[in-house]
Amino acid sequence: MPELRQNFLTKEWVIIATERAKRPEDLVTHRPIKTVASFVETCPFCLGNESKTPPEVLRTPANGNWQVRVVPNRFAALARDLEPTRTIHRSRRTINGFGVHDVIIETPDHSQFMALMSDNHVADVLRVYKTRYDALSHDARIAHLTIFKNHGRDAGTSLEHPHSQLIATPVISHQVRGRFQHALAHYDEYGECMFCQMIEEELQEETRVVMSTEHFVALELFASATPFCTHIYPRRHMASFGDISAAEIQDLARTLREVLAKLYYGLEDPDFNFTIRSAPAECVGVRYFHWYVSIIPRLTRVAGFELGSGMFINTVLPEAAAEFLRKVKAEAGVGVGSSQ
Repeated sequence: MPELRQNFLTKEWVIIATERAKRPEDLVTHRPIKTVASFVETCPFCLGNESKTPPEVLRTPANGNWQVRVVPNRFAALARDLEPTRTIHRSRRTINGFGVHDVIIETPDHSQFMALMSDNHVADVLRVYKTRYDALSHDARIAHLTIFKNHGRDAGTSLEHPHSQLIATPVISHQVRGRFQHALAHYDEYGECMFCQMIEEELQEETRVVMSTEHFVALELFASATPFCTHIYPRRHMASFGDISAAEIQDLARTLREVLAKLYYGLEDPDFNFTIRSAPAECVGVRYFHWYVSIIPRLTRVAGFELGSGMFINTVLPEAAAEFLRKVKAEAGVGVGSSQ
């Protein structure tokens, strides 16, 4: 029978539609096999085309060239040369469009998706994330930073070459504020981080755990809003991504790469978004929030009910999704639902 589950972290309700539940393998994308070239002459992110991007902010060198580059987004959502001047006129509030919008070019190879990289290469990308995160967190004009990756057309990507983005804003969104308020209220009432509590419970139960390592655990949420929505949590309490250690970066690289590989092989390269959800600079070190990585495969579409109610319908049991992913042999490149 159908079941409504409440997300422990956000308090949002989700309908688990067991009457029309699908097997996880029913969501395999089954796309035609596409050959992706290592170099595309018109791609501004490919090796040798560096002049086609704005002047770089940062690079990680490798073999006389580069491994990872950071450049300003040519079509930035915000402008870094403005000041965040606030204007209030009765019910209307505006701020000059100040902010930072970086592109992190993850590899010189056009065809090397993150799921196919080495763990060390992914660690290089994560270290660049942290370098930019730390640098921008010290800018008093910046209130919040979001690091995210769009993979595939349905996830919003416009360039195929593997890349991530960082947007730093002078305000904190209502959604982020709301999540912090829930976490703070829980800490005030129970004296513990709700994320740490949830992680401990999931590790004990194991049914929704996809994989766990020395420093991280990847799991499907009890009240997952969409199929295969996977979160990666540090096992050590940290409010900010900026607090991650060198050893934890290496371990996160392995965990993130393996989860993405499980999705890549198990579901045949679905479009997805991932986001690092971290405490704003003003909340670094708080005991009630816990940063994490949210990976959302774009396997279903938002329709009228979701838009009208704010409540999602999930047709795949989170427990079944976790079991499916656990069985995918990511290292060998063979998914249980794949024809490869």
